[in-house]
Amino acid sequence: MIVTTLKPLLAKNRSWALQRRQRNPAYFEKSLYQQKPHSLWIGCSDSRVPAEVLTGSHPGELFVHRNIANMVVAEDDNLLSVLQYAVFYLGVKRIVLSGHYGCGGVQAALSLPDSPLATEDSALARRITFLRRGLASHLHREATQETESEKLNRLVEANVLVQFANLVAAEPVRQAWQSGQELDVFGCVYDLQSGHLKELIQQSAEESSP
Repeated sequence: MIVTTLKPLLAKNRSWALQRRQRNPAYFEKSLYQQKPHSLWIGCSDSRVPAEVLTGSHPGELFVHRNIANMVVAEDDNLLSVLQYAVFYLGVKRIVLSGHYGCGGVQAALSLPDSPLATEDSALARRITFLRRGLASHLHREATQETESEKLNRLVEANVLVQFANLVAAEPVRQAWQSGQELDVFGCVYDLQSGHLKELIQQSAEESSP
């Protein structure tokens, strides 16, 4: 029988904490009693895209929400509660919605008709079905000599734009803008190969005014 253990993870944690204290003895004390994040990050749950790592951020700088395919769904109380808390209680000035090339969630939506998920009644199947509906107008668009990888990455960018539209229409964002609160919203995509973030779209309160 294989026995799993948390020891390797705990050892890495102790090593990381020691290194931080050696560089700055007050590193942890700074965030002991409060957090003052400048941004809310809404990203994908994929283990290759940890927000703090790829942005070079420290504890207390980002408020983070991650789910499969960085989705923003109006009926998702989990997401909406994070959004409300970040905007009105933490007072973040920036929201970053980030997808990433090679996203497995978008790939699952693309191949859904031929996938076992198509006949499942599960939380994952419902999520991927909802994602596919949002991408419906982009799924069958023909592009000259487009490879499967290029098609997937095009849909990743399309998904960022779809979720961005949902985000700027969300009640907490609309309320913040209507009250004159400073809040900029960005849609980005992360390139796993280069490690770079690319901005696709941005909107501020001024641009949302009628």
